[in-house]
Amino acid sequence: MPLVKIIDTTLRDAHQSLMATRLRREDAAKLAEKLDKAGFYSLEVWGGATFDVDLRYLKEDPWIRLKVIDEIVTKSKKQMLLRGVSLVGYEPYPEDVIKEFIHRAHKNGIDIFRIFDALNDLNNIILPVREARKTGGIVQGAMTYSISPVHTVDYYTKLAEKIASLEVDELVIKDMAGLLDPITAQELVTRIKKEVGIPLGVHTHDSNGLSTATYYASVKSGADMIDTSVFPLAYGTAQPAIQSTYYALPREARGEINLSVINEVSMMIKELLTTKYNKEFDPRLQVPDPHALIHQIPGGMMSNLIYQLKEMNQLDLLDEVLEEVPKVRKDLGWPPLVTPISQMVGAQAVLNIIAGERYSMMVKELKAYIKGKYGKPPAEIDPSLRAKVEGEELPEIEKLGMKECEEKLKSILSEHTQEDVLTYCLFPHEAEEFFRSKLKLGSIY
Repeated sequence: MPLVKIIDTTLRDAHQSLMATRLRREDAAKLAEKLDKAGFYSLEVWGGATFDVDLRYLKEDPWIRLKVIDEIVTKSKKQMLLRGVSLVGYEPYPEDVIKEFIHRAHKNGIDIFRIFDALNDLNNIILPVREARKTGGIVQGAMTYSISPVHTVDYYTKLAEKIASLEVDELVIKDMAGLLDPITAQELVTRIKKEVGIPLGVHTHDSNGLSTATYYASVKSGADMIDTSVFPLAYGTAQPAIQSTYYALPREARGEINLSVINEVSMMIKELLTTKYNKEFDPRLQVPDPHALIHQIPGGMMSNLIYQLKEMNQLDLLDEVLEEVPKVRKDLGWPPLVTPISQMVGAQAVLNIIAGERYSMMVKELKAYIKGKYGKPPAEIDPSLRAKVEGEELPEIEKLGMKECEEKLKSILSEHTQEDVLTYCLFPHEAEEFFRSKLKLGSIY
């Protein structure tokens, strides 16, 4: 049995899932320096919600975060999560923005691109995969895992073959809600490894308490890679901890992970969560919840849902919202709950509960989804929902190309980089606010 490659998610998915992506650059850099010495195949350091949260809430430049980490991390590969044509945003971007973003990400330090689409619609990943291949980096094609009448082992085996046909380097089963059980993992990994001849990774969360057993079954069945994080940024809605997962793996598959270094990182995280992030970190999210098999809410969505309900003083409605989520999902044709679909489904569930009448108010993004803006859903959308938006003209939010963004940015920054232009293209309002506030302080960085 070959050694399994272990990817660390502490600097991206773990804090996105357990503390609403609030880990600051300076702390990420300190942890990265240590993590680089632990023997991981790769560190997931960017992508997902990190770009948006850096800009919108932490008031930090996400490109600077990547550059700083790139300078520090010299032994491990650095990887990012890319939402297909939506990149690190929530809606599709113009082709020139997609191309430039991917090449700039590689130039600034990304070695591995993990590319997925929320609906597993290949049309939404073809261009990003092609451009990522041109960079010379490693391209992972990720399948968004879910449970529904249409999401079967046959479905995912066929999907794996289709993604592999795009000439990706590696495949990944992306189980963002911890739904993959050991028996299904064994069957799925065995089938894919038999029929698709490229390396296969398994990414899961501990939302249901299944993760360690799922990883054991996956590795025994031939999985080449797994994702873990460092406790206490582990378990629950995040990945299982490397500290225990390492010993749960078959002995012949364990790589050379330096657990002494891991222990140092663990102590650093514990100190940070106690002294600096005690408000953002919610230890309740570390406790597995078997109800997650029903509502299927992924880690990042759960932490943000709790955070938002707290801000609205409506946390007492959480259980009702969790019961409403799978109902909304069924109405929408069983889309997997991952960004941006998870956000719109969660927001609609909250509206349905607060209003007391289902769909009396509808999230505008949900209307766009029903009209096909985000791609093809796995199954048919409820006809009554289609009827609600039929004939309704939805306002189009203009997505600017690189040249238009640069022209607009000139009025804010006379001197700027291509990375600044991309930031403006991705999040115009937040970027303008960020750049203007930084200029007042006398430094753009």
